[in-house]
Amino acid sequence: MRRRTFIASALATAALPHVLSAQTTVFDPTPQEVRIKKSFAPGQMLILPRSYYLYFVTEERKAIRYGVGVGRAGLEFTGTASIDVKKEWPTWRPTNEMIERDPKAYARFIGNTDAQPGGPSNPLGARALYLFQNGKDTYFRIHGTTQPDSIGKSVSNGCIRMLNEHVKDLYERVPLGTVVTVL
Repeated sequence: MRRRTFIASALATAALPHVLSAQTTVFDPTPQEVRIKKSFAPGQMLILPRSYYLYFVTEERKAIRYGVGVGRAGLEFTGTASIDVKKEWPTWRPTNEMIERDPKAYARFIGNTDAQPGGPSNPLGARALYLFQNGKDTYFRIHGTTQPDSIGKSVSNGCIRMLNEHVKDLYERVPLGTVVTVL
């Protein structure tokens, strides 16, 4: 091997970790203005569960990106829906499917119609945006959480979770009828 080739190879090898780390994206749940594909119109919402981000399109090719937590495998919502109901400090009751999947965790809800009142200990957090398809409730929500460490993870029963301060911000921006696409 010639000396020049050896030196060039050594320099390239030394630089490789820096090049790779520069391309690695670190998850950041902080709301940020970002560029988005032109195919999404202002006022629409896009959720990319695999990257744990929700995008609210504010103007052509611009959106506010929020970090989210999403449903565990097999429990996630995909498709298009609209936000037909919005609630501040919503009440919560697990769905029948949730109770069937984990009766021990939801034992206090078996055989009754009890719901947990809204407030700081409620799993839906400070705000909830209710997703509907063709006028019917999907029982999927975009909501706050009492578990901030779940943001950036696939841990919920299907809903999209946000930090309470972030869902409050989104709640104020999003009107009823907003189209939501979950890919």
